[in-house]
Amino acid sequence: MTSPSSDPKQWNVGLIGYGEVGRILAEDLRQQEVKVAAYDIKLRSDQTGGALRDHAGQHGVTLTASHADLAAQSDFIVSAVTASQAVLVAKACATAVKRGAWYLDFNSASPGAKQRAAALIDAAGGRYVEGAVMTSVPPYRIKVPLLLGGGDAAALAPQLVELGFVAKVASDKLGVASAVKMCRSVMIKGLEAMVIESFTTARAYGVEDAVLASLKETFPGIDWEKQGAYFFQRVIEHGRRRSEEVREVAETVREAGLTPWSAQGTAERQAWVADLADEGLFGERGTRAFARAADWRTEADRILGAIKRQKPNI
Repeated sequence: MTSPSSDPKQWNVGLIGYGEVGRILAEDLRQQEVKVAAYDIKLRSDQTGGALRDHAGQHGVTLTASHADLAAQSDFIVSAVTASQAVLVAKACATAVKRGAWYLDFNSASPGAKQRAAALIDAAGGRYVEGAVMTSVPPYRIKVPLLLGGGDAAALAPQLVELGFVAKVASDKLGVASAVKMCRSVMIKGLEAMVIESFTTARAYGVEDAVLASLKETFPGIDWEKQGAYFFQRVIEHGRRRSEEVREVAETVREAGLTPWSAQGTAERQAWVADLADEGLFGERGTRAFARAADWRTEADRILGAIKRQKPNI
């Protein structure tokens, strides 16, 4: 099997998905003068495509017309889309992937979904590597902790490190890295949903100060005011993507033979907040003030106001 250059900084890097994660990776790779191309279905949208094209132009990123166009020219592909699209994107790239090209699946998908995506890429001559991003990308950027999995993970890991990634191999077996990520997300995304539900309900009853004081006593290492504001911000801004991820979390739980009661509820709460955001409850998406309230009470009050308008007898 042929392989890309042994110097990863000479690779043509292709990003599938030019959302928050894709743009951050593009910026950090372009700072190293690595050649970067990208494709995102949102480029077709009059509403969002312009901003993506502007960003690409500013950072010297080439935009392609399709998944296949991107795959055909890339030595290293990073798939960073919503969880529900992970297998579909792999299928689209498999039609044109270069023999020996690397395919890093950054998506928060279940172990089963990663295995299905791998089968498509590997059968087409690519080299699939599972990636599990272990925390929020923006604070760390390209250095976000990354677990790798699959038979080619050990070969790719040192080359990713040369590009600035902080990557380590979890297993040569596909699905292990994703299982770590998914099980973590049962807790992390679930905690986000629980904080929004608990804090907003406490606000409705006027008992939020007592609730936070009790939480501080039980978990003194957590600044619940600051953490609450952060959780509200992240779910308001990224609830749609999070809800899709947690549906994959639920599938991971099912694959283990358990009923995902907690994960299902978390997915619904995340999607519910995303619906409110899409309706404009928290302001105009894309503006500087959107999802940036320093006090979680501001957003909780908006939610309670929306509930009251929908159910005036409450």
